[in-house]
Amino acid sequence: MTLSIGYLGPKGTFTKKAVDVLFPKANSVSYQTIPACIDAVKCGHVKYCVVPLENTLEGTVNLTLDYLIEAKMLKIVSEVVVPVRQHLLIHPNNKRHWQEVKTIYSHPHALAQCHHFLSNNMKDTAVEAFSSTGAAAQYVNQHPELVIAAIANDLAAKEYHLEIVKKDIHDFDNNHTRFVVLHKNDTALRIKTLPIQGFKTTVMISLPTDHAGALHQVLSAFAWRKINLSKIESRPMKTGLGHYYFLIDIEQKMDDILIPNTIAEIEALGCNVEVLGSYPYYFSEDA
Repeated sequence: MTLSIGYLGPKGTFTKKAVDVLFPKANSVSYQTIPACIDAVKCGHVKYCVVPLENTLEGTVNLTLDYLIEAKMLKIVSEVVVPVRQHLLIHPNNKRHWQEVKTIYSHPHALAQCHHFLSNNMKDTAVEAFSSTGAAAQYVNQHPELVIAAIANDLAAKEYHLEIVKKDIHDFDNNHTRFVVLHKNDTALRIKTLPIQGFKTTVMISLPTDHAGALHQVLSAFAWRKINLSKIESRPMKTGLGHYYFLIDIEQKMDDILIPNTIAEIEALGCNVEVLGSYPYYFSEDA
């Protein structure tokens, strides 16, 4: 049976690029929202889903994190980091007139990521936000009678038969997006076609009471064991102002002693600890 993968669509998005890197032969199913992707795994419509978790410039995708916490039954089983390269796309019928473009469409983040190009080269051109870069490219494809353009990636250009008239119009070359694969169980997913860059374990911690030094005590449990943390952030528990979860990325995979003992020490402080996944991560050099 063909492996089914849900992803945040439509076709031509950076999420679809992540799917193609991880699951090049799978049957991919597009969903319009992140909650719909996650629900598809919960309900058994697809085996895995791929959703964005963090971007270099925009930070954490809070909707993914919050819904993952709320869903509870899903785990992070793999991760891939994809470079974000934005191009200016136009319908082939209008290639010669691209400098006369009336409106440029894209996701709000993509428009923001190309601010310098737009302000320096297209300052008299209107911009309009779309739900995704892929949807913007699709709209340009469907309206060849209009001299309009989209900001999207090379996959969108190929998918919707558009011409790239300006490549790499993004402001920062080091922009990347971190995508995670979610599954019903916590079995780490190995991708045989990609070299493993490392392992992470992501935990969610809630403190028992708000008192001085509570978070310090939690972090000390990692520090004295020399466990490296690559990320820590807070998210509201939605039970009242000032109540937070702390999400921590540990730069190693779950073992039998070190991390379990750390969790036991933190729980002894009265904290609640939940492991959201222990998984390998990969880098995609495909632009």
